[in-house]
Amino acid sequence: MAMRGWLRRKKTSVKDRLSHSGEPVRVREISDQLSENIAELNAIFTLTPDLVIRTFDSRHAGGKVTLVYLTGLVDKNSINNNVLRPLLSHREGESSSIFDLLSVGKVTVVYDFQTVENDILKGSSVLFIEGRKEALVVETNGWPQRALEDPQLEASLKGAHQGFVETDSQNIALIRRYIPNRELKIKEIWVGERGDTKLSIMFLADVVNPEVLQELEDRLGRIKVDSILNTGELEEYIEDNPYSPFPQFITTERPDTTASHLLQGKIAVVVDRSPSVMIAPVSFASFFQNVDDYSIRWPVASFIRLLRYLAFIVATFLPAIYIALISFNYEVIPLDLILSIGESREKVPFPPLLEALLMELTLEMLRESGIRLPAPIGQTVGIVGGIVIGQAVVQAGIVSNIMVIVVAFTAIASFIIPNYDMSSAVRLIRFVMMVLAAMFGIVGIVVGLMALIGHLISLQSLGVPYGSPLAPVRFSDWKDLFVRLPLWKMLERPTGARTVQEKRQGDNQPEGDAK
Repeated sequence: MAMRGWLRRKKTSVKDRLSHSGEPVRVREISDQLSENIAELNAIFTLTPDLVIRTFDSRHAGGKVTLVYLTGLVDKNSINNNVLRPLLSHREGESSSIFDLLSVGKVTVVYDFQTVENDILKGSSVLFIEGRKEALVVETNGWPQRALEDPQLEASLKGAHQGFVETDSQNIALIRRYIPNRELKIKEIWVGERGDTKLSIMFLADVVNPEVLQELEDRLGRIKVDSILNTGELEEYIEDNPYSPFPQFITTERPDTTASHLLQGKIAVVVDRSPSVMIAPVSFASFFQNVDDYSIRWPVASFIRLLRYLAFIVATFLPAIYIALISFNYEVIPLDLILSIGESREKVPFPPLLEALLMELTLEMLRESGIRLPAPIGQTVGIVGGIVIGQAVVQAGIVSNIMVIVVAFTAIASFIIPNYDMSSAVRLIRFVMMVLAAMFGIVGIVVGLMALIGHLISLQSLGVPYGSPLAPVRFSDWKDLFVRLPLWKMLERPTGARTVQEKRQGDNQPEGDAK
C-alpha cells in the first residue's frame, strides 16, 4: 500500500505541457516538504548567485517558511516591510492569516514550479510553506528604472515634456492621465519562448473598429520567437509588406501623441522593456503630422505642414534632378546658370552620379558617426567635419560647389520630416532615384515617381489603405491633410481608421464677428 501510494503521488506530481515548439515540457508540482522544494529550486536556478533562498520560522504559518527571490529584480524595502516583518513578528490578537499579513498589492496562489520559475524571473517573490502543496507569489517587483525624461527623437515646443520609459506600467499610467475614461481598455498578450514579453494593446472600446483590433491580435498571436526586445522588432513580425522601405506603423516616445491617436480610433501597443509605443493603423499622411500642430495657430501649422511635404519632395528628388539635368537634359537650364555649373565642374574628374554618391555617402557617415558619439562630441564632429570635408573636396577638385549646395539642401530637407522612420526611408529611396536619373534622365525620375506612387497606393497598415485619404479619396479627411483647418471644423474622426464612432465633437465654433 505504501509503495502504491508513493507511485500515485509521483504520478500526480509531474504534469506534461507543450512548449511553443510543440515538444512536451515536464512540469513538477510543488511538494509539501520544504527540503524537496528547495532542492528543485537549486536544480532550476543553477549558476544563479543573485538567487536568495531564506528559510525561517513563522508562527502565523505554523512552521517553517521559505522566501525566494532574485535580488536585482525586487524592491528590498517592500520585502522587508511588507513580507518579512509581518511574518516574523507576532502580537496578541493579531490575525493569523498570511493573506491578511502580507501588505502588498497582489498575492496569488500557484501549484507548479513552471509558474514559480516564471514569476521569480519577472521580479516577484515566492513563499513556500511547510506542509502545503502550494506557494504564494507576492508582487514585489523593483527592477532598476530611469526617471521620466524629455523624448530624444520627438522634441516638443508647446507640448508635454514627458517621454516613455522602459516599464510598461509607467507608460500605461502616462497614457491614462490623458484619457481617464472607462472605455480605455487594455488586452495583455505574452510573446516569447525564452523571455516572455508583455504586450499591452490599448484602445477605446466604443470607438475602435473591432475587425482591425482582431486582425492585430491575430498577428500578435502568430509570433513565435525567443523574445521581443523592442518595438522595432515587433513591427517587422506583423507588418503587411515586409519588403517596403516605408514604415507601416508609427513608433512614438510621447504619451500625448499616443493619446491623440487613441482618440482618433487607432490602437496603441505598449511593449514592456521598450521606451516607445507602436500605433496602428496609420497612413502615409500620419507621418507628416505632429502633436505640436494642434498647439499653435492653424495658419502657422498649415504652413509648417506644407513645408514638410515640400521637404519630402526635395529630400527624395533634388540630387536625382541635378544629375538628370547635368547628364541628359541640360538644355532646360538657363544659360547663365549652366555656365556657372560648367565652370564649377571644370576640374571635377567624376561623372555627376559618382560625384553625388560620394557626397551623399559622406553625409550619411557623418550623420551616423554623430549619433554614435557622445552628444557634445557628436555635434562638433558633425559641424566641423561637414565644413572641413566640404571645403577640402571642393578645393581638391573632387566635387563641384553646386553639388555641395545640393547635398546640403537635401540634408536640411530630410531633417524637417518629423518621423525618424520616414526620414530613413527617404534617405534610402534617394539613392534609387539618383541611379534612375543617371541612366534615363528626367524620364527615369518620372518612372521612379510613378512606381513610388503606385507602391504607396498598394500598401496597407493592418488592412487599412496606406494612401488614405488620397487613395481612396476621402475629402472629409482633407481638413487635416496638407493643411490643418481650425479644430472646431474637425467634427468627425478620420475615416481611414474605420472607427465605429465617427463623431468627435459638437459645434465648438467660437462666438464672434466671424461666425
